Amino acid sequence: MLELSRVDAFYGNSRALQDVSFSVESGDFVSVLGRNGVGKTTLMRSIIGLMDRCDGSIRLGGEEINGKPPHERSKAGIGYIPQGRGILPKFTVRENLMLGTFASSNGKGQLDDRVFQLFPVLREFLNRRGGNLSGGQQQQLAIARALLTDPKILLLDEPTEGIQPNIVEQIEHVLLTLNRDQGMTIVLVEQNVAFARRASKRFLLMDRGSVAAQGSVQELTDDLVHRHMAV
Repeated sequence: MLELSRVDAFYGNSRALQDVSFSVESGDFVSVLGRNGVGKTTLMRSIIGLMDRCDGSIRLGGEEINGKPPHERSKAGIGYIPQGRGILPKFTVRENLMLGTFASSNGKGQLDDRVFQLFPVLREFLNRRGGNLSGGQQQQLAIARALLTDPKILLLDEPTEGIQPNIVEQIEHVLLTLNRDQGMTIVLVEQNVAFARRASKRFLLMDRGSVAAQGSVQELTDDLVHRHMAV
């Protein structure tokens, strides 16, 4: 599904990722873990094409996408929920959702009722401005918008950060439903090791812009967590 080979990524002349290689199989659920500032967000931005410069190979479904602009990567099947959610505050919920349909490869340009089944609150707030939603509701809106792009793979950057616990539980349930019941491939940046162990099939531990460890979630030992995540 997704393969990175010897990827270096840069902010200006500063290298933020160094020699990153890993692959994600179709239907996989990979959690990207590590301390703050080690390159997890940079990894997501590199895959979707938001870095100043990115060297190496990034392949989606066997096709090279490195060098393509973000909108082409989205059309190719990457759904991206950034840290901070990226909701347009003056747009209504409906208008924010419609933005997702524009990137869909099926070209329907209409809302899919399945997102309201996953996030019923959005149907109630279709005419409310995005900026007037709570943080948890905005995160649900961001995930729903990404799903409307009809993605092959979903990238999420700390979707539960700063959100009330009951919404966190809903988001976790939705991600598990998407992956286990619908077979969606998910790459998740997460600080919650307990959730990563519950949900993931595989993990990627980052340190100083490089991959420090990777493997099946059963190999995510307390020693690895302590070495690469403890403050």
